[in-house]
Amino acid sequence: MILGSGALIRSLLPRGLIDEFMLLIHPLVLGQGRRLFPDGAFAALRLMDSVVTSTGVIIATYQPAA
Repeated sequence: MILGSGALIRSLLPRGLIDEFMLLIHPLVLGQGRRLFPDGAFAALRLMDSVVTSTGVIIATYQPAA
């Protein structure tokens, strides 16, 4: 499990070392934030499951498509 380290995720992904992503997507955006996947980088992901909480947060589980 990796919590909050986009740099580590970006280094592991091209090596095929991540088998699942669980993303919490909040309905409120403040500022610019940081991208998980930088411009020009593409991660082919397959949605496995998703749930919307009572506060509007989407909890989505993805697996790499390749």
